[in-house]
Amino acid sequence: MTPVRVGVFGLLGSGNLGNDGSLEAVLGYLRAEHPEADVDALCGGPEVVTARYGIPATRLHWYRGEYRTASRAGAIAAKGLGKLVDAFRTAAWVRRHDVVIVPGMGVLEATLPLRPWGFPYSLFLLCASGRPLGTRVALVGVGADAIRDRPTRALVRWSARLAAYRSYRDTLSRDAMRAMGVDTSRDEVYPDLAFALPTPPPGPTGQVCVGVMDFHGGNDDRARADEIHRRYLEGTTRFVRALVDEGRRVRLLTGDDCDATVVAAILEAVDSPLVTAAEVASLADLMKETAAADAVVATRYHNLICALKAGTPTLALSYAAKSDALMARMGLGAYCHPAREVDADQLLEQFRELEKRSAELRRTLTERNQEAAQQLAHQFTALTTALFKASARQETP
Repeated sequence: MTPVRVGVFGLLGSGNLGNDGSLEAVLGYLRAEHPEADVDALCGGPEVVTARYGIPATRLHWYRGEYRTASRAGAIAAKGLGKLVDAFRTAAWVRRHDVVIVPGMGVLEATLPLRPWGFPYSLFLLCASGRPLGTRVALVGVGADAIRDRPTRALVRWSARLAAYRSYRDTLSRDAMRAMGVDTSRDEVYPDLAFALPTPPPGPTGQVCVGVMDFHGGNDDRARADEIHRRYLEGTTRFVRALVDEGRRVRLLTGDDCDATVVAAILEAVDSPLVTAAEVASLADLMKETAAADAVVATRYHNLICALKAGTPTLALSYAAKSDALMARMGLGAYCHPAREVDADQLLEQFRELEKRSAELRRTLTERNQEAAQQLAHQFTALTTALFKASARQETP
């Protein structure tokens, strides 16, 4: 039989470790269950994806300056032309595949600053191309949330409606899509795909991991983005300094290349040999760091997942409802703190309570991780039935 042609799509290889972790989980599934599949990617960082995962990859956008602000007439015209060219490029790429998978990621949400003509437009082109070309597009374990901006909401809604398969990483996401007018009666909820990645061995070392983020609020917070960032940075820095004053070793973690500026600011402000920064290139690296910690305080969603997956007691600096939902699902719902209003004193109090219950919480996380593994096994079985068996039936003369 002709190998099934599978494409993976998204902002992959662009510096966000969570996105790449979702890709890694799907590639692991494909290589284990469908080793005959011919896999390639349409993504943000094709060179990185090819080098790291060994699959051919094509750049997502024709215009290389897609994510730079266009202020001159020439750049604006080039970006506009790129939108038209991308419609044809995306359709041509989709046509070469039997199945296209969007692996995890918050592709149906706008919890961080987002413009409709950016990734929402790219996702719409993908899903709109799949239907007429006979390619099954699957949104697998994706995140969603209510979107106020009308153009973005419309693009996201139609993308979801046009997909051949949908599953979500939490109930919140499914409810959000239902509220936006998508029929979710056949859609299932499973744990985030990153929970399918291998778990490193535990090894507490006495240090505390603090995962930071270049946080400026969400899509609806643009008017006060600088104020939100200042409060977040000041509160997090005060918390790190308080730990250092107690003689604790602190390890700073990131989840995206842009977070390096926050790390640099904290290192300069605290100025102590007890504070170090981890160099991480993957979710596997992040999990190793969190597995070697006594406790974790983190902001980025996939930093939280790494810590919870490693079985380490974790406190979330929560910037969106998805973080609260994740923590509740893993039995740590009481340990959330608002990222928009970090109160160092209150955060320190919550952290001390977390450490007091460390042994109990580690047992809880062991149980919840076992459940997550079983649920993701069902996710991949359902994906095989929905996509690969359907594709085989279509090819049968």
